[in-house]
Amino acid sequence: MAYKTSLNYSPSFDSKKRKKNQIKFIVFHYTGMKSEKAAIKRLTDFKSEVSCNYLIKKNGEIVTMVPDLYISWHAGKSLWKKYQSLNKNSIGIEITNPGHRHGYERFSNSQIRSLIKLSRSLIKKYKINLKNILGHSDIAPERKKDPGEKFPWEYLAKKNIGFWHNLNKKLLLKKRKIKIDSNQKKIFIKNLFKIGYPIKKFKKLAPYSEKNLNLITKAFQRRFRQELITGIIDKECLIISHNLAKKLN
Repeated sequence: MAYKTSLNYSPSFDSKKRKKNQIKFIVFHYTGMKSEKAAIKRLTDFKSEVSCNYLIKKNGEIVTMVPDLYISWHAGKSLWKKYQSLNKNSIGIEITNPGHRHGYERFSNSQIRSLIKLSRSLIKKYKINLKNILGHSDIAPERKKDPGEKFPWEYLAKKNIGFWHNLNKKLLLKKRKIKIDSNQKKIFIKNLFKIGYPIKKFKKLAPYSEKNLNLITKAFQRRFRQELITGIIDKECLIISHNLAKKLN
């Protein structure tokens, strides 16, 4: 699917080119700034040391900031399955939105249409697996909330961008806020690990940080149970996690 871009290059990138087959992921972000102008200024300021490969403006305009084969600085400290510091293996797409700190709002229809065009092109060009379409909060749940619970993950999955569960919503709703026991909690953690979330030390079943688990659970909810973000693991979350773990492995 063809798309047009304007150019506004960022100075924040690795000068060494990467190989095409190193690109495994697409990571979505929101800008989290009060205005689009402020976001563009930050993304193009050498001192900020942050960038992205593409920015999608409020009106749907796609801006190329760092060409695909150069590593942009968008993910920071990050982890997904066996991959660490995902900058080197991903394309970062920023979408203009004030974010949770400045009056988080729905993404515009123009933005989503452009995002679909851009994502489909990148998926085809770099043969990106749909399970490697992620949000910043997926790969850095202790630090980030973006693109957040208003990002249309389910809709995008229907357009073959990313992944979603295939469970009945009405049946799931009946399981919401139902408590789980300690064994079920372990199953949920195991499922998170299978999906790709960075649960620390899980392989050895060593003690993990409850704070870490709470933040990862919120990231999971922002992605797959967007109506209620609590960080509390309930039966609904458990069922969704089990469905996804089975689907993705």
